[in-house]
Amino acid sequence: MDEDKIQERRRDQDEQATQQRAAILGLQYLDTRGIDQTLPLTTNIIAVPDMYKGFIMPLMPGDGNEPYRFGVTSQTPQSLIQKMEQEYNDRGERTQFLLISNSGFKAFMLRYDPPKKVIYDDIEIAKEGDSDTISQVSQTLNSVGSDEVFDYLIDQADKLGASDIHIENERNYIRIRMRIDGALHAVANLEKERYRVVMGALASRSNVSTAATEAQSGHMQKDITRDGATHLLNLRVETVPTLYGQDAVLRLFNFDETLLDLDLLNIPAEQRRQIDEVISHPRGMVLMVGPTGSGKSTTLYSMLNALNTDDRKLITLEDPIEYGLTGITQIPIDTTGGKSFGDGLRSVLRLDPDVVMVGEIRDQDTAKTAIQASITGHLVLSSFHANSTSAAFSRMIDLIGVNPIFSSAIRLVIAQRLVRRLYDATKEEYEPDEATRQYVRRVLEDLPSGVDVPDLDTFKLWRPRPSDDVPFGYKGRVVIMEQMVVNENIQKFLRGDVADVHTEVIEKEARAGGMLTLLQVGVLAALRGETTLDEVNRVI
Repeated sequence: MDEDKIQERRRDQDEQATQQRAAILGLQYLDTRGIDQTLPLTTNIIAVPDMYKGFIMPLMPGDGNEPYRFGVTSQTPQSLIQKMEQEYNDRGERTQFLLISNSGFKAFMLRYDPPKKVIYDDIEIAKEGDSDTISQVSQTLNSVGSDEVFDYLIDQADKLGASDIHIENERNYIRIRMRIDGALHAVANLEKERYRVVMGALASRSNVSTAATEAQSGHMQKDITRDGATHLLNLRVETVPTLYGQDAVLRLFNFDETLLDLDLLNIPAEQRRQIDEVISHPRGMVLMVGPTGSGKSTTLYSMLNALNTDDRKLITLEDPIEYGLTGITQIPIDTTGGKSFGDGLRSVLRLDPDVVMVGEIRDQDTAKTAIQASITGHLVLSSFHANSTSAAFSRMIDLIGVNPIFSSAIRLVIAQRLVRRLYDATKEEYEPDEATRQYVRRVLEDLPSGVDVPDLDTFKLWRPRPSDDVPFGYKGRVVIMEQMVVNENIQKFLRGDVADVHTEVIEKEARAGGMLTLLQVGVLAALRGETTLDEVNRVI
């Protein structure tokens, strides 16, 4: 039975019991269903605290012809009714007391005394060593109502632009941290008793169990309303049992399909030209590599959006589906249930797609199936776990073996990272020391011709300057991409023309063909003032 029917039944029982009591008390019974939400409220007759105290409320004001009508309950003292009758009689006015149910009384009182909407302070992110801010935020979070604390946490994370919320159990408290622009920041320490509230809300909404003894994955959605506009927030939930309770990580996907656009990723012109050239072909494979949180999914989805035209059929296989895209057939694959991307891929190829995205290539079967698809008239996009393009290519050879037929399948491998972007309004220019200059020269030696590089003897660098609006001096992130275009010289490793196949040899060949490494692209971004060398080294 649904909740509405249960409430309706309870109200029926309450009204029947009240009707029976009215006869015993000698009062006229009034069923307030239908009027407890519509009857105009009569104010300035009884103060709200006195209504609560006496379980009494005015229903209608009196005049010379009509009596003052009051709603009373079985808890209203008889002495109060008699006292009010006497007072009104003394003034020459008539009264009528009608018995209403407790449910009716509560419904009226919610209108006479609506619950106050508590406005909580926005969360501030503490700077390093700033225990006062953490203490202040902890106090706010511990004061938020039990039924609101979980929603408040998600709303604030979205407002701060966080990509993850980490809920971690310590012995005496719960630590809350948020990842903002790729860096984890301490937010608050919650009282241990709030664990049940937070985890209860999380479990019911994302379909995970609070009593599980193994890791779980879940998913939930929440509509966020801000400044009059509403957007849909997708959250991927991962929980794991620890010594003091279940820890959880919530990954936030602020879904806005219009933002999945290659033009918005600020990819350098030459790298963008390579991507456009490869994905414009009707066949071949593009691999995205990088760790979790490096923006692989966003780039892949942006490529899909660029290809999403009426004359192409696009199908994705995902575990789980992170963004719902218009015009694309998206198929969830539950790899924890024994299925593999390879099984799903064989099925969807029978649907005659033009473009297929495989969430991740994890095993030999999926790798071989994807590559076969890419040489038989399909464009295949996928992600792959490796640190660099050369490592990915080497690992792919380990998976599928040396195979001349497959040598032309992989057309482009992209390794990606995200580094925090310096805030232009406050960043500070400085003169680097000689050791830093030597490091930059070493990283940028043997660059291909045509790459724009400042004078390596006189270049300047920038560092972050915090402000009230931008507490760490960084705002947003910059995409750093290493792109290996698989030309004839790279294909020979897959054909078996080279006996010595390992990461360093492949990278050397790719660099000879004009590839910039992740580190080189990152250092060039630092020289342009987009980020810092420290940030590049932290991420790469």
